[in-house]
Amino acid sequence: MTEPTVNDAPLTAKRKYTFPKEEHLCRKKLIEELFSKQSSSFGVYPLRFVWIKAAAPTAAPPQVLISVSKRTFKRAVDRNRLKRLIREAYRLNKYRLTEQPNGHEIALLGIIFTGKEKSPLALVEKKLISGILRLIGTTVEASALPPAS
Repeated sequence: MTEPTVNDAPLTAKRKYTFPKEEHLCRKKLIEELFSKQSSSFGVYPLRFVWIKAAAPTAAPPQVLISVSKRTFKRAVDRNRLKRLIREAYRLNKYRLTEQPNGHEIALLGIIFTGKEKSPLALVEKKLISGILRLIGTTVEASALPPAS
C-alpha cells in the first residue's frame, strides 16, 4: 500500500487545504495597488498572474484576488463557475507557494482568467500549478540579482 498523496505530494497532518476570508484580497486600495505600474505580471494561458513583492520573505500565504471578465463571459453562472474552479485549484496547491524553504516574497496576488472558453478543473489546476512554480522562480531570480544602479 502506498502513502496517500494529493497531486503527487505526500499528505502531512499539518498541511491545511483551506482558503479563509483573511486570504481574499478585498480592499479597494490594495486592488488598485496590485494593478498599478509597480506590479509584475505574466500569463500562462488561460490564466494571468499579477503580483506585488513583499518587503521580506514570509511563510504566510499572500492575499489573492480571482477575477473572470464580464466581457468574455456574459452570464454570471459561467463567471462564478470559473472563479470556483480557480479557487479550488488554488486551495489545493497553495502549499507549493507557502511551504518554500526560505519563504516566498509575494504580498498580493491576482489570478485573472483570460481564456475565451470554459475550461475544466484539470486544465485550470495544471496551468495554476505551472504559474505558481514560475512565480516562485521569478521572485527567486529577482531577489538573487544585484540591485540596478
